[in-house]
Amino acid sequence: MIPIKYSDIISAQQSMKDVIRATSLIHSKTFSKMAGAEIFMKLENLQTTGSFKVRGAFNKLYHLTEEEKKHPIVAASAGNHAQGVAYSASQLGLKSIIFMPSFAPPSKVNATKGYGAEVVLTGDTFDDAYAASQEYCKEKKGTYIHPFNDELIIAGQGVVGLEIFRQLPEVDTVIVPIGGGGLISGIAIALKEINPNIKIIGVEAEGAASMLASKNSNEVLTLPHCHTIADGIAVKRPGELTFNIVKELVDDLITVSDKEIAHSTYLLLQRGKLLAEPSGAAAIAAAIFKKSALMGKNVVPVVSGGNVNMSVFQQILDQGMIQEGLRTHIQFIVPDQAGELKKVLSVLEQQKVNIQDIIHERSITSVPVGKVLISVTVNLQNKDQLDIIKKELLKKGITCSASV
Repeated sequence: MIPIKYSDIISAQQSMKDVIRATSLIHSKTFSKMAGAEIFMKLENLQTTGSFKVRGAFNKLYHLTEEEKKHPIVAASAGNHAQGVAYSASQLGLKSIIFMPSFAPPSKVNATKGYGAEVVLTGDTFDDAYAASQEYCKEKKGTYIHPFNDELIIAGQGVVGLEIFRQLPEVDTVIVPIGGGGLISGIAIALKEINPNIKIIGVEAEGAASMLASKNSNEVLTLPHCHTIADGIAVKRPGELTFNIVKELVDDLITVSDKEIAHSTYLLLQRGKLLAEPSGAAAIAAAIFKKSALMGKNVVPVVSGGNVNMSVFQQILDQGMIQEGLRTHIQFIVPDQAGELKKVLSVLEQQKVNIQDIIHERSITSVPVGKVLISVTVNLQNKDQLDIIKKELLKKGITCSASV
């Protein structure tokens, strides 16, 4: 029996109404065309603190007992949960201490501090940070806030489901990213109570599909490792509570590859003008790459967060431009003498392309003596421009090759 009731989610909505924003639900013509369905994106990347996590965190802290509030609020997280707890604690006048692994991106560490938390960087893994948080709770009687396996956390996340139905009563399918399972559990409880015919689909990264593995084995399993760019859903073991809810209420679980997640992250920015982290783009990836069951439906992918790791995001942008034919590497061998590079640059200037870098190589066996290999990385205005550049270079007696 599921311990969280629809009434608990209604109560959570009331508790957070003056603090947490109701995020927009917007229709996308671009993604609708790609998916063959009507796509309405639920934009939790625009939520306070940049993700849905603040909903559950605030609801949990709001309902703490007076005794629990006397002790420090403690959490272990490398990102979104940390910020949600820190912000919620500051809103309620509570002290929070967040344990984060030493590899946590500085942007997320600084954001967590900015929301009022004391941050303790410790260990090389999340497990190290979690162990340190538990030791602290024992010594200082801290109040630990679990990121997903908690009834009040789940009820808080379920408010997303209430908003979706209010914004789109004719919704057919909702696609939700799964890490530990708190978000999809809350959304499923809310929507299945309102309309049992609404389909709830969970999506995991192929390299971190702990909920799917657990469902297939009919018991909660711990993955030996997680490998995915979607760090927000990289969870080795789902919760016992969330597993039981997913098993009972979620209609289907699917996985998407890192390549599909990366390209969807790129498309959200390039076509949708929306900044999403890879885990936040997972539901979009499911909609456009695993679309067979969605045709003609009103589909809501939940864009769950927008707190990006900029180094990873830069790689995603670079690869996205290459896949769309908007960035390429041009190579050519020319006489090693003055004026040869100028010929190339004059063509690129005429075409108004943006040069990213230029490399000269002489000391490799494939380059004849007296020649130089020049590699130029350029951003193109459109996919057809490369053919024009090749033709113009050929007029100057320069043959080139292009690669990604």
